[in-house]
Amino acid sequence: MSLLRKMSDLKTRPDVTCYNAAMGGCTQAGQWQLALSYLKNLPQKSLSPDLISFNAAISACEASGGWQMALDLLSSMPCMRFAPDAVTFNAAISATGKGKQWQLSLSLLRYMPSSSGVAPDAVSLNAAISACEKGGRWQLALLLLSSFPAIRAQPDTISHNAAISACQKAGQWQIALNLLTKMPDRKVLPDAISYGAAISACRHGGQWQMALGLLSNMPRVKVQLDATCCSAAISTCSEEGHWQHSLNLLTSMSEMGVLPDAISYNAAISACDAAGQWQLALNLLCEMPDMKLAADSVSYNAVISACQNGGRWQLAFSLLESMPRMRTAPDAISFNAAITASEKGNQWQLALDLLSCMSQTRVRPNKISSCAAICACSTAGKWKMALVLLNSIPAMRTTPDSISCSAVISSCEIRGLWDLVLTLLISMQSATILESQYS
Repeated sequence: MSLLRKMSDLKTRPDVTCYNAAMGGCTQAGQWQLALSYLKNLPQKSLSPDLISFNAAISACEASGGWQMALDLLSSMPCMRFAPDAVTFNAAISATGKGKQWQLSLSLLRYMPSSSGVAPDAVSLNAAISACEKGGRWQLALLLLSSFPAIRAQPDTISHNAAISACQKAGQWQIALNLLTKMPDRKVLPDAISYGAAISACRHGGQWQMALGLLSNMPRVKVQLDATCCSAAISTCSEEGHWQHSLNLLTSMSEMGVLPDAISYNAAISACDAAGQWQLALNLLCEMPDMKLAADSVSYNAVISACQNGGRWQLAFSLLESMPRMRTAPDAISFNAAITASEKGNQWQLALDLLSCMSQTRVRPNKISSCAAICACSTAGKWKMALVLLNSIPAMRTTPDSISCSAVISSCEIRGLWDLVLTLLISMQSATILESQYS
């Protein structure tokens, strides 16, 4: 792009090759609109686009997620008397795949030989497998992986990684592991992405020991450990309740030559939250700046949740209050955890203040927010305020649940407000949220 400007300054007329190179630069820079403008303006420069021009423009669209424009360019080529080649189709298949249009990706793959006489190659199949992976079609991904011999090609690491990832996302951890173990037999070398996807598959299958085994096997097969694989293993241990293993993994990452990232810390903090270890969760959050890592909303939400579960409402509120100062915007999860902490700490005024603050910060309250605030008011005997909140729930574009209604009913029962109890019961019944104890 700068080359075109320099040529213009030197009053040198760029040719189509220069514009093609500029469009290639647009691909790297993610500027697909600029690439299209170059292609569109070629005739105005008395230049004719060639096949490389179209391929460069389609590739720019593919890199930037513009799958519709990539298809438009592809469909316009015959009118311009250009026959798309494998590069053209591969870029279009990849573009539609990134746009989660797996059906279009497969249609393009089928269209190649039948209508354009272009034989699919390994890149075509890899792009189609990736499209199926993004579209959650793991069976089709496996079918495409098995079809490489039909085009006289061999699947490579990219092919297997996409198929393993497809199985991982679908919870098919056994198949994912089977694909990983078969890679050496097929003379395909697994890499960190292969192992990361397989470890994540173990996470979905609750196979924490298998995840640790895969992680420990990586150095033996000369695959470089990375933060993604370690984070996946930490999350696997966390979700299965083995928070000590999660912490051990985090602390041993540096010894293994891997620098923890924010995802690694978030996974370990979540493990502490699930185990009720609020002090450890807080310590990890405080460690992050020392590691030159910026805590995000996931980090704060997990620690606030840990404090909430540990009955530390003051800490939960303090953390929520500190988020804007740390350039982290609290979301509904942040507020909900803090409101619930306030409820458990019998701080009904604080719960109401936080609920009000949500609207002021353009965070929409949801059922969890209102329920926690209602329960806080009901527990404190503030039945009128609880009733006001209950009646305001429809304005929040949500519906009251049985927990909210039951809390208000219990508060009214204690005070002998039987007419109000009856009215609430009728409302619950009409809203089809009546629980068995009130039926």
